Amino acid sequence: MTYTIDADTQQALDTFQGFDLDTQLALLWYGYLDLKEQLQPAPPQSVEVLGNAVFDHIQALEPQAQLQTQRDLLQGTATDVSEAYNALSPNAQLEVWLLLAQGMENGSIIQLPADYQLPAQTDEFVAKIAKLSLEQRINFMLKIVRSQS
Repeated sequence: MTYTIDADTQQALDTFQGFDLDTQLALLWYGYLDLKEQLQPAPPQSVEVLGNAVFDHIQALEPQAQLQTQRDLLQGTATDVSEAYNALSPNAQLEVWLLLAQGMENGSIIQLPADYQLPAQTDEFVAKIAKLSLEQRINFMLKIVRSQS
């Protein structure tokens, strides 16, 4: 799949990459919550088998290991899981993150602490993302999940 990054989306990416890793993960979670109603449910076989395997592997880990694995994927740390993840197509990588978010919703993946608040410096970023079109937000997410591979 090809996707384009326009100036507004690139500016959002640059800002996103300036946040610490855990803030980036939280923003991905909130981004999922923002987009989930607009995304069409994926057909059951739409994720590559390997994509399901990556998610299943993460889901089977202890909660702190789940968190560390997500950090590793986002940061591009070389691990067995990231090697399998990097072999996926961009769409399958995005679907892995969507599956992770769904897992957070249903409790099978470590969740944000109930009292978690995004840092104040993310307010401007969140406002910028809200102004992007759905296509721009999806392209933003695709670039994030591909940024380290």
